[in-house]
Amino acid sequence: MSDRRTITDQITEAALACGFDAVGVARAEPCDEAWEHYRTWIDRGYHGALSYMERNIDARRDVSHLLPGARSVIVVAKNYYTPHIHPDGAVGKIARYAWGDDYHVVLPPMLDELCQIVQDLVPGSETRRYTDTGPVLEKEWAVRAGVGWMGKNGNILRRDIGSWFFLGVVITTADLEPNEPMDDYCGSCTACLDACPTKAIVEPMVVDATKCISYWTIEMKPDVEIPLTVASNLDGWVFGCDVCQDVCPWNRFQTPTSEERFSPREGVTVLNPSDLVDLQPDVFVERFRHSPLKRPKLGGLQRNARTLLSAATVDDADRE
Repeated sequence: MSDRRTITDQITEAALACGFDAVGVARAEPCDEAWEHYRTWIDRGYHGALSYMERNIDARRDVSHLLPGARSVIVVAKNYYTPHIHPDGAVGKIARYAWGDDYHVVLPPMLDELCQIVQDLVPGSETRRYTDTGPVLEKEWAVRAGVGWMGKNGNILRRDIGSWFFLGVVITTADLEPNEPMDDYCGSCTACLDACPTKAIVEPMVVDATKCISYWTIEMKPDVEIPLTVASNLDGWVFGCDVCQDVCPWNRFQTPTSEERFSPREGVTVLNPSDLVDLQPDVFVERFRHSPLKRPKLGGLQRNARTLLSAATVDDADRE
């Protein structure tokens, strides 16, 4: 037991040394209750057109389907908050997580380093790492590992850095000492539910993606138009949405990230919709290299921009 505790402490220290801001460990046991909630969420159609979320259901329940012999799950958090803001009344707002480099570029090398440390400390152990790249219920594992609690907006919260962080998961055959889950500090607060522009948070911890601004402006294919119920409530967002995080009281305790690559590129937190509509493919590729803004492709960003411009035209007509 003492050896397991010692090794777990060494891995925790190593994760922090790798640049992560929080780390926890959970036993690699089946996620039966979370899996049932997930299945219900799928059955209700809240995942919309994201059909990949229907696949690999067994792996989402039990990580041993991903790594046979898995005994522990290490969960890490990387803060991405930078002290910049959107100008008042801005149209063309970018979600904070996408101001700098894509976390899919930044986090994997850090996770690879941590995996190697685990294998060095526990000879013969195996590891597999994920950062929103496989059939892993990252948020459930973050709760189990004591990295944070599940907020009513569906994000993981901490009292020291709020919710402005990415998650990474390392599944391992190493037998490590688990952490205790963190208490839930949301209390009776409903700020996120009340503030959601499209009422996508249909109940605490349940988000209907088909109503979510982030879903429509990031995930939907460029040839799919944003429905009027969402388009008329975009609130100026051209890529993603941070409203439910912006209003969260725990995000008053945000701390600036140590990762420069998450800072806004050229200080830009807003993209002019008119400029996006006219943006040429070669300029798009070069400007948004290694950026999350490449996710919806140029066509998706231009669709979002056209939708914002149309909404502005309607608003102007209503005022006349």
